[in-house]
Amino acid sequence: MKGALTEIHLDFSEDRLLALNIAMAFIMFGVALTIETKNFREVTRNPKSVITGVVSQFILLPFFTFIFVYFTKPIEGLALGLILVAACPGGNLSNFFSHLSKGNVALSISLTAIATVLAVVFTPLNFEFWSNLYLGEHINKGIKLETLQMLKTIVTILAGPLLVGLWFKYKFAKLAAKIAEPIKVVSFFLLIIIIAIAFIQNFEIFKNYYQYIIYLVFFHNAIALGTAYFISKWLGNSEADSRTISIETGIQNSGLGLVIIFSIFQGNGGMAIIMAWWGIWHIVGGTVMSLIFTRGKLFDLSVFKA
Repeated sequence: MKGALTEIHLDFSEDRLLALNIAMAFIMFGVALTIETKNFREVTRNPKSVITGVVSQFILLPFFTFIFVYFTKPIEGLALGLILVAACPGGNLSNFFSHLSKGNVALSISLTAIATVLAVVFTPLNFEFWSNLYLGEHINKGIKLETLQMLKTIVTILAGPLLVGLWFKYKFAKLAAKIAEPIKVVSFFLLIIIIAIAFIQNFEIFKNYYQYIIYLVFFHNAIALGTAYFISKWLGNSEADSRTISIETGIQNSGLGLVIIFSIFQGNGGMAIIMAWWGIWHIVGGTVMSLIFTRGKLFDLSVFKA
């Protein structure tokens, strides 16, 4: 059964792939309309929390993901799916969950903007580095880590629409302010619909391998949310900032991940199932974590401070 999963390629037509690409470009265009220069000034106003958030997103999460897959030793495709999840930037739902968690929404918006920009470089580099470190010479010959192709895809899906959105906002500031929120709402539901369609169309595959998938995604998401919070608190960041850093680390851009999988990895079954289920589960995980946060501090970490 393990070998069979690596050979599975999910049913995702060219039309659906085009729709997913358009949806992601639309989302990134909407994100650009909400970006303000003050988002990046947060780096100088609140450098410790911003740096913690960026390091948590692009260094610690991939590292802890590597440790997780190293010890659990999942099927190759599933391992690569988890590593790709960790390499993607935060998702656009993170701002909502930061608000729900009574976190620092301004920090959340800043980290989302910064992570989206940095992802153009860090997503392909992180995926290649940690995948090679984990699989080494034993990587399945059917899976090629095409870093340049991934970079091209990310530039097309992230950087291109972002630049167009920023230009549109500069040229048509009033109109951009009016349509930013509606676009954000529409793009969210559009992405959910596409992920749901991909999941439903391949539900039989999920049923056959759910015993591998559910626990991996559950614990991986818990690791992302939990380690980010506790490390942030240990470093002395405020409760609100630590909640936000946790959410930013645990809510990933699964839409971008699906684009990469279907564009570059030919819909590799293990990777795609992990990413599709993550796209559903991180909403549940984010909601649960937000409810936990609203009940107060998880633990008092002052005893660990030097």
